[in-house]
Amino acid sequence: MAAETENPPTQNTKRRPDGPLRKGWTTGCCATAATKAAFSALLTGKFADSVTITLPKGEKPVFSLLEPVLSGDFAEVGIIKDAGDDPDVTHGAHIRARVRHLAPGSGTVFRAGAGVGTVTKAGLPIPPGEPAINPAPRAMIEGVLEEVAAAHATHADAEVTISVIGGAEIAKQTWNPRLGIVGGISILGTTGIVHPFSCAAWIASIHRGIDVIRAAGLAHAAACTGSTTEAAVEKRHHLPEIAFIDMGDFAGGVLKYLRHHPIPRLTLAGGFAKMAKLAEGHLDLHSGRSQVDLARIARRALDLGASADVAERIRAGNTAMEALEICAASGIPIGGDIARSAKGVALAEADGKIDIELLVYDRKGNLVGEAGFGS
Repeated sequence: MAAETENPPTQNTKRRPDGPLRKGWTTGCCATAATKAAFSALLTGKFADSVTITLPKGEKPVFSLLEPVLSGDFAEVGIIKDAGDDPDVTHGAHIRARVRHLAPGSGTVFRAGAGVGTVTKAGLPIPPGEPAINPAPRAMIEGVLEEVAAAHATHADAEVTISVIGGAEIAKQTWNPRLGIVGGISILGTTGIVHPFSCAAWIASIHRGIDVIRAAGLAHAAACTGSTTEAAVEKRHHLPEIAFIDMGDFAGGVLKYLRHHPIPRLTLAGGFAKMAKLAEGHLDLHSGRSQVDLARIARRALDLGASADVAERIRAGNTAMEALEICAASGIPIGGDIARSAKGVALAEADGKIDIELLVYDRKGNLVGEAGFGS
């Protein structure tokens, strides 16, 4: 998964702060720093007050140490994660590393401590049975072990156990349970830096969800814009939990990835406003990056037999949902028209590689338009 925003929740409601945004550090960055501090203490017999690491792009963050423990054959210490101004569910998490020096030739052995998940399904960057510590953080951790070992003229073979205080509870706010990562959060990050309000991690999580679906051999998946539409689709198709892709606003992120990593059938579902945007060719459905074209909805209504008065009321309205209500009161099947157009956009974006069903819902989860498979 991506480095920028970690373990993104299914619904991110924090408002973006005004002014310049402060960047933060990934869970992988914090785990690396804790590992370096613990291994150094194991070799020297004492902890320093802080630790500095070098990130892949050259940044050198400094971290204060929390609750150091030096006991016999291991050293352990924690670091509090600072995600900057990003609405990251792992902000403030207490990330700990316990390091034991192993016999030469043992390599690096990673363990999942309390609050760190274990992978149970295929399709993720880490195979089933392994701690959910992604490849980039593993490489960073191995790098600091080698750095510290070289400084003390010894070998870098070690057992590294990463834990996160309260990580099992934090994980309930992430996509880990759906991806088959049990017991806690993932240790993530490719650059070590969290860039506030980045879309990259959400899209990366979409990709991992599709990878898991494909690895499980599922022939039918569903991508939904939110919990209301997801519940409606589950009731309609009774798909297993892992078949659902938390699309959010990123229809393009789903469809572009499926173009190169197809599955046989996709149910694409969303609220009327978001599907109206998709029908007009918008692949990012966020309100800040695309707008509903009420004038276009009015023209659609005219084509479907609406009177000029109804069309003008739609054009002068405030929201897409108001337009839907006006059409419903006048018997204008606008939902079906939106569904057909949105399906056409989706099929084109997926390059015709998959069969798509497009479902449009109102705010209460009632189906107001559909374009079925194969039509």
